[in-house]
This record gives sequence, structure tokens and C-alpha cells, in this order.
Amino acid sequence: MTALIAPWTDAQKTGFLKAPITFSHGLADTGLFTDENLVKLLDRWPHELYDINLFDFDDEGNTILRTGTRGRTPGEQVLEGIKGGRAWVQLRRADQGYEGLGEVMRAAFDGISAQVKGFRAENLNAQLIISAPQAKVAYHADAPGVVLFHMRGRKRIWIYPNDEAHMPQVGMENIVLKQQTEDLPYNRAMDAAAQVFDLNPGEAASWPLHCPHRIENLGEFNCSLSVDYQTWESRIINGAHYANGLMRRAKLPVAAMDKTPKAARAALWAAHVALKRFKLVEDKIANLDRAFELDGKPIAA
Repeated sequence: MTALIAPWTDAQKTGFLKAPITFSHGLADTGLFTDENLVKLLDRWPHELYDINLFDFDDEGNTILRTGTRGRTPGEQVLEGIKGGRAWVQLRRADQGYEGLGEVMRAAFDGISAQVKGFRAENLNAQLIISAPQAKVAYHADAPGVVLFHMRGRKRIWIYPNDEAHMPQVGMENIVLKQQTEDLPYNRAMDAAAQVFDLNPGEAASWPLHCPHRIENLGEFNCSLSVDYQTWESRIINGAHYANGLMRRAKLPVAAMDKTPKAARAALWAAHVALKRFKLVEDKIANLDRAFELDGKPIAA
């Protein structure tokens, strides 16, 4: 297979996982993301792994999410509905159900590992995101690490610092505990602290763990592949957040994560492994209500 990740500059190598960066990739040239192939995927993708989302935004950019269902709409009409509206469709576990994609995704991460000494990604999990020209993704943060590979159209991404002002620790605890979705409170004044990137086909973006971000398509139909991954460091940090979240609910003192030594984080991670077995908190996002059914017609504002 042709190398999918071109050689990085020194700045990209040193910035990876420490700062937002962009880089070039070859996934867009594999032929996997043509209309013809997208229609086939939309036709056959399992309903339980098929998210259709529509966002309403207020003047500050805060969002109300409406989650829908495909129903029996043929894939061709679903794609027409996306292109004509402001919805986005996410096909979860795309690397497992789309022949050839898993191999390409793993080759891309091998290419990243070749650029960054010591980087090893585990538990790769891909979401194929197909979105309308005016679609937006609300301000949010992901628990795992993420690389966003862009294939078609143009989109703009705002990436914010992972600090208490932009990513409150209690918010990440709730995300890890599945007490809330990944969406976070937002106002436009936060944009002053963001780094902003415009992504074209064949470009990718990466950012430090838990950095909040939001995305707007720039008037064109878009297709991207969002790949979650874990490292040992991210596992330990997320496990520590899980344990801290339970401690906070028990009215016990919780230290700021950036002030918590590595040894203490590891101890919290070990505690989370034991505590998770008891299912002390209910998963509040497992069954989101489906508010609409996509019928292939343009989704108007």
C-alpha cells in the first residue's frame, strides 16, 4: 500500500499530542468515499450504528440536538437529504463494517507512528461522518484521542485549550461517567482562545487529549473520517476522571487533574477498574430519543 502519511516537519512531530496540528494524508485518494460507495454504505449500515443528527443553534452558538432515524429511506435518498439540508450522518464502527477501510485506517496510524517516536495508538475506532453544506458540530470534547481525516468538501475547525475555562474538569468526569453527552456550554467569547484551521480534502487535524472543539462546514457537502484511539496515558487519565467523578458524588475531595502526579493518576485508574464493575452510576446517554425520520427531502432551517 502506498504511504498514506507524508513525512512531517519537525514542528508537526514535536507538536503532535501537545498542540493542535494539521497534516496531509492519502485516504481521500483511495476511492472509498465516492457517492456510489457512500450510497451503498447508507443502504446497508446497521440501524443501531447509524446516527442521523440535526442541530439547532441559538445566537451564542449553543445547541439543541435532535437525533433521528433513517427509517426505510434508501441510501440514495438519504445522501440527497444530507446534501440538501443541514444534517449530518455518522456511521459508527466504520472500520469494522466497510471492507478495506480498516486496513487503510491502520496504515494511516502506522504512518503517524513512523513520524512520532514512542507513539502507539490502541483501540482504533472509526466514525464515517457525512454532512450537509451548512452543517455544524457543536462545541464538545471527546474522551479518547482523535484524529480527523478529511475527504470531501471544506470545513473549519476551532480548537480550544484544555483548561478549566474551556473544559471544566467536572464536565469531563461526567462525559467519562456517561452522565452527559460530549457537548459543553459555549459562548462566542471563547473563540478568542481558539486556534482555527480550514480543512480541505486530503488534510487531517489532531489536537491534545480533551481539547474542546467545534466545526462548521463551509457551504459544501462534506465527508470525513473521525478516528478515536487510546494510549496508555489517555487510559490512565480517563480512568482517573472516572474515579474522581465517583469521589465527587460521594462528597470526597477531588484534586485538579493537572495538579495530580502521575503516580496518583495511576492509583486512581486502578481504583476505577475495580469500581466500574459495580456500575455505581446509570448510563444516561444510552437511549437518546429519536425526534425525526429522514425522508430524503432537504432539511430546512
